[in-house]
Amino acid sequence: MTARAQAAGIAAGHFSAEAVMEAVLAQVAAVNPGLNAVVSMREADTLLAEARAVDRADRAGGPLAGVPTAIKDLADVQGMPTSQGSPIYAGQMPEKDDPHVARMRAAGAIFIGKTNTPEFGLGGHTFNAVHGSTCNPYALDRSCGGSSGGAAVARSARMMSIADGADMMGSLRNPAGWCNVYGMRPTKGLVAGAEGGDLYLHRLSTRGPMARCPDDLALLLDVMSDAASCEVLKPAGPGARIGWLGDWGGAYPTEAGVLACCEAALGVFEAQGATVTPLAPPMAREVLWEAWVVLRAFTLAAELQDLCADDAARACIKPDMIWEIEQGLALTAMDVHRASLRRSDWYRAAIALFERYDVLALPTAQLWPFDLTLDWPGEIAGQAMDTYHRWMEVTIPASLIGLPAVAVPAGFGAQGLPMGLQLIGAPGRDRAVLEVAEAYHRATNWPDKAPGDGIRVATR
Repeated sequence: MTARAQAAGIAAGHFSAEAVMEAVLAQVAAVNPGLNAVVSMREADTLLAEARAVDRADRAGGPLAGVPTAIKDLADVQGMPTSQGSPIYAGQMPEKDDPHVARMRAAGAIFIGKTNTPEFGLGGHTFNAVHGSTCNPYALDRSCGGSSGGAAVARSARMMSIADGADMMGSLRNPAGWCNVYGMRPTKGLVAGAEGGDLYLHRLSTRGPMARCPDDLALLLDVMSDAASCEVLKPAGPGARIGWLGDWGGAYPTEAGVLACCEAALGVFEAQGATVTPLAPPMAREVLWEAWVVLRAFTLAAELQDLCADDAARACIKPDMIWEIEQGLALTAMDVHRASLRRSDWYRAAIALFERYDVLALPTAQLWPFDLTLDWPGEIAGQAMDTYHRWMEVTIPASLIGLPAVAVPAGFGAQGLPMGLQLIGAPGRDRAVLEVAEAYHRATNWPDKAPGDGIRVATR
């Protein structure tokens, strides 16, 4: 059942919030031990008491009244630990909610725990020294992606209907694609981040929603962004103009089968009356990459440099984080300025594309889910990766300039593993992109057409 249907059923008295919570807790108990998606679970008695309080309250509650969910373990929830996947912060108890969490709480959501993430959300593979690895629900020996991997797996395995996430370099899109669900990176600035800190220079990352249907994405996005409507999402009509960027003219190394899977999904849009046009690369791959690595390192060093300066903390964090911080600390002001100029060039080029296309499309990943025991894949299609995050390069076009991007399931490859497709829109066109995704969802409903039975996985 969708989050919207759960909330509506509770509000109408068709079933109780307590019954929904009992079902959620039973599902978590059945499948989470083999997946490790939800961590820091709260006590069942406390959660059931909170659900009963919803049942006793005025039926005209918030748009998420009684809906169970979990919060990514990078965000603060009052009374729940925020480890950020790091031994440095394990057990840390925040005094108040982050802004988007406070909005979800005010809308009536009940938080059952946290969802697992890589250390500090760094990297597209969900594992850390505090809570361990999160498995892909379609193959327990494969990565679920990241950094919102726990959130994606919790959706895919039906432990809850919605959850929050965060996206800097595909962290809402990559795991959604690898777990056969929907994830959305909203337009930059639409959802408030943590309170305090810089508001202008460091805006590569954003909070966003994950769900098993676009309508729930829209619902949770409205709550997280403090929108007033929370209206039911309507599907886009025929005639969408889609620009297919594929592997960026061969520049992005891509495993066999990925493009074919995405092109089959694009065929669904064509059957609905959309026009899909293959596009040549609108800008050189290395121009985007060079801007990205500078601005990302600049942001991470600004946020986390104190960890590198402390010998005890430095010994606890993973080498990839140390590398990012050191790269950022070595930058000059002119390095950052040149990267910003490249980003500005890409913004202008992208805006020109949106004069001709409603949506730009790319895969959510350049490879199928990889071996769970790897820190990151060292090569794709025989091409070596020169950094720990180069394999996620396909997510940069949207991230670099803060474009709204919805990851939709694209189907399954020959090994039965999922892949996703990014639908990228012009700045501020979040609802329009969601409407395109909704029309596709009604034609495909991939989350309910998974290979195997039911929830795909129960135990190791």
